[in-house]
Amino acid sequence: MSDARPSLLQVRGLKVSYGKVEAVRGIDLELHEGEITTLVGANGAGKSSTLLALSGLVKKAGGRVLFDGHDLTRMAPHRIVASGVVQVAEGRATLTTLTVRENLELGAYTRPDRGSRAADLARVYGLFPVLAERADGLAGNLSGGEQQMLAIGRALMARPRLLLLDEPSMGLAPIIVQGIFRTLREINRAGLTIFLIEQNVRQALKIAQRAYVLETGCIVLQGSGRELLDNPRVQQAYLGG
Repeated sequence: MSDARPSLLQVRGLKVSYGKVEAVRGIDLELHEGEITTLVGANGAGKSSTLLALSGLVKKAGGRVLFDGHDLTRMAPHRIVASGVVQVAEGRATLTTLTVRENLELGAYTRPDRGSRAADLARVYGLFPVLAERADGLAGNLSGGEQQMLAIGRALMARPRLLLLDEPSMGLAPIIVQGIFRTLREINRAGLTIFLIEQNVRQALKIAQRAYVLETGCIVLQGSGRELLDNPRVQQAYLGG
């Protein structure tokens, strides 16, 4: 796995505990600029806890998180967002009583440059035309797939340098999942670094340049997406042999 691209996020010895239960057990991760990196594993492996710790939404029991050389370890969640690290939460978390446009505009709340928001809104509508069609409708009336598009679009309105995605395929029909993953590739090709947490291991490894496998809170395998797709252990455990 080539390390030619510069490192953007470094995670060293990250631990997350809930009471006496250690969900993440001192893991090391490295995300490189302009890449899609995926963290895959079974339900309960600690994937979402890892992402929540990076976002500052759960307390770290140990370890350090460095983003572009800046220490995020004890930083408040809103300051992490302002630094350029933005998460799309599991379950979309759209504001259902607001319109699609209002949801998207809220994504830019940390940005002082109001003048460029219209261009970013146009870009999101270009990625997800259905959101443009439903801009004045309530977000609560969108389908699950459309709400996922809205959640990604809202995150993009913050102009992140690193996009954290927690299970974007969860509960969606296969054809919708294919479209979401195509858009993630397009966003990545435009230069955005993506960290993808995903139970759909095959889809995640297909689009990821770098990949880690998490089991019971520990990293057990790492390599390129292609290397792990071809790994017999991954095939047996996650890809049906």
